[in-house]
Amino acid sequence: MRADWAARLVTDAGYGPDDLVLDLGAGDGALTAPLAATGARVLAVELHPERVRRLRRRFAEQPRVTVLELDLLDLRLPSRPFSVLANPPWSLAKPLIAALTAPGTRLGRADLVLQRGLVGDLGRKGTAGTGSRRRYRAEYLTSVPRWAFSPAPPAPAAVLRLHR
Repeated sequence: MRADWAARLVTDAGYGPDDLVLDLGAGDGALTAPLAATGARVLAVELHPERVRRLRRRFAEQPRVTVLELDLLDLRLPSRPFSVLANPPWSLAKPLIAALTAPGTRLGRADLVLQRGLVGDLGRKGTAGTGSRRRYRAEYLTSVPRWAFSPAPPAPAAVLRLHR
């Protein structure tokens, strides 16, 4: 994701020093860097070893950024309240949303950059989660143009907000 779009998403989210924010699928740190600049505590999760090495070098001097090398589906979510601002792999969108909204999660809010079709479907439905007691509202926030990414994604993108 281009730096200007990453900064816009972070600014719109309004995080600050009291927040714990997860960047799931951190890649090269496009979202991690502006999140760290807010003073938030950031957990950057990335699977690919070379990207993890680059992230750890890039954020070595920032004690409020922790880089975790693991598969997103193996992540144990924090036991304290947390938020998510991420551009995760789209292939993991549905299981990731299910994990974030599962009973007992401490998720306050998540802004996820995903395939626009999925974001639109969930936004129209208005809820996310499993079971008959859907505890999270799903909202279509904004479209993200293809030129905001390098390389461009295979389909149009949008931001999904999940919140209580």
